[in-house]
Amino acid sequence: MSPVLTRAFWTGPRLFALVASVLVLTIFIAANIHLIVVSFASNPECALQPNMEGVVALRAARPSC
Repeated sequence: MSPVLTRAFWTGPRLFALVASVLVLTIFIAANIHLIVVSFASNPECALQPNMEGVVALRAARPSC
């Protein structure tokens, strides 16, 4: 057999690249899942109302928030 066919496929750099890619993809998916969960858990009625002028513009929509 030729030397190319007898070499191991999973060498150190390939294994590192695979593990790093899986780790980055896992972090990306987890971050997006976190954003979706937070968006559904948020209370949109308590959003800031920037349509007023002055310091009053940075108050909650309802005093109970």
